[in-house]
Amino acid sequence: MAKKQSVARLDSTYMKHYDAYMERQTKKKKRLFRRIVLFALFVMIVAGSMVTYHVQQQSLHAQKQEHYEDLQAKMDKLKKEEKNLKEEIKLLNNEEYVLQIARSDYFFSKEGEIIFKMPNEDPSY
Repeated sequence: MAKKQSVARLDSTYMKHYDAYMERQTKKKKRLFRRIVLFALFVMIVAGSMVTYHVQQQSLHAQKQEHYEDLQAKMDKLKKEEKNLKEEIKLLNNEEYVLQIARSDYFFSKEGEIIFKMPNEDPSY
């Protein structure tokens, strides 16, 4: 059973205005709460999209950095190879060096010279 109010409610214009005022305040609070919830939802969506974008960009940057380091290592290797090839070109322009290679690898000899090939001998170049 519902408990009966012990105080009677007066039907005066003041009470009607007060009830209307209280109803307006309640509606204002509801609208304010809805606006705050909508704004919070909007902020969460924007923040979530910004975080997602940041993570994607960070991942892309890491991939690009790794690719750059790979290319840098490859370039260093190629520069070293180029240096070795230029040095070999310089040596191959020397007639004595070419004759030494021909004698050691292809068994060319000077007149009257005998060449013995040793099994574990490394080439001279």
